[in-house]
Amino acid sequence: MENLTDKQLYIKEQEDLARDLNLKIMQVTQEIRNYYPELTKFLEEMPVTIPNDKNMEITLEVLQSYYESLTTILNDYITEQA
Repeated sequence: MENLTDKQLYIKEQEDLARDLNLKIMQVTQEIRNYYPELTKFLEEMPVTIPNDKNMEITLEVLQSYYESLTTILNDYITEQA
């Protein structure tokens, strides 16, 4: 493996984290669409899907917050149905 500078390592780690969060978001979204379609209305209503700034940057914090929101909605719904 080539020698990477600290900055390059940081960027790679951030890219890996973003990729991981995007994968988790896709998995939860797919689970909602496949098994709980009644919750899909919440997917369109979530603030991250309706940016209020044309140049809104999707950061790791935004992705993490979106993932947590999705899992909270799903877990709360499953708990209520039990």
